[in-house]
Amino acid sequence: MKLAFDTNVVLDVLLDRTPFAEAARRLWAAVETRKIQGVLAAHTFTTLWYLVAQARNTASARSVVALVVRVFGVATVDEAVVRRALELEFRDFEDAVCAAAAEAAACDLVVTRNGKDFGGSPVTAVDPITALALIEGGGSAEVSERRATYRPHRRKDTKGLPVRRASASR
Repeated sequence: MKLAFDTNVVLDVLLDRTPFAEAARRLWAAVETRKIQGVLAAHTFTTLWYLVAQARNTASARSVVALVVRVFGVATVDEAVVRRALELEFRDFEDAVCAAAAEAAACDLVVTRNGKDFGGSPVTAVDPITALALIEGGGSAEVSERRATYRPHRRKDTKGLPVRRASASR
């Protein structure tokens, strides 16, 4: 199974944002152990760099991006992906680019905490708990999304940036 991860799910691990971090860590571990294939849209790496460099410094940003690129593949963001994102007419263009990159990378799902913003996505968007249920249970897409348990994240929450490497033993 190939999953595209929205930036918010990766940040849940890197920032240890409770209560979301646990499900995100388990998904990260599934990617690390090659149980699933995980990709991030190319722009996610620049966003991570920017947030870490602002909160800490350039050396920390380099370290975090190096960690993330060792674990996740990169879903290309090229002219075709940007044009496709424009066709999707999402309210948030960054989400549209994520969805279009997931489609171009032939992903099975997009994992995000703001599923309602992916309503017109060409790739089904699910929350991390649903993604885990599908992976661990080998279930079908009929597993309900528990979006109500998630609150939108705030991008400004970058202070501290506890970088934690997820592992299968956690």
